[in-house]
Amino acid sequence: MSEARARLLDTASGLFYAEGLHAVGVERIVAAAQVTRATLYRHFPGKDDLVVAYLTQADKAIRAQVAAARSENPTAVQVVRAVGQSIADGIRGPWFRGCAFLNAVAEYPDPEHPVHQAVLAHRQWFLATVTEILAAVDGIDPEPAARHFVMLRDGAMAAGCLTDPIPVCETFLLGIEGILESRKRTGGDPGE
Repeated sequence: MSEARARLLDTASGLFYAEGLHAVGVERIVAAAQVTRATLYRHFPGKDDLVVAYLTQADKAIRAQVAAARSENPTAVQVVRAVGQSIADGIRGPWFRGCAFLNAVAEYPDPEHPVHQAVLAHRQWFLATVTEILAAVDGIDPEPAARHFVMLRDGAMAAGCLTDPIPVCETFLLGIEGILESRKRTGGDPGE
């Protein structure tokens, strides 16, 4: 990635996340990144391409967090907890403004639009990954448990930028424990 492209993407990502996708215009991005319009359009044919690149970068960051949770924790239960903790840590961050993907889909409701498609691709990957992780936890039906996890995450992401994030994160993490506790009720191993 060229320095100009990286600067454009980093600048646009910060502005998009803080202020919204439609609220930030190309001129603002160009000025803040200190590049010309021609440089912007050389790297991104249109603003929508820049928005998709922003979401792709956010997707890569989340994939890296999940990969780290998987590599650093020996059991599936610990991986589930680590993924939940990384989400809670993000919500508690000083600049948290909700889920970049939920925010984007609210601004791009057309399911055929490339931005909407990027959101769906990320969400499909996240659900599939959480399902795969939960499938390794004895006694859990992974598909409904993963849908439950994702719904808890969505709610925590929405509430975390509206109210005090500390009780939101506590509730989210308790919800994850509830998912893990369900294995005890279905005969799964209550241990780690």
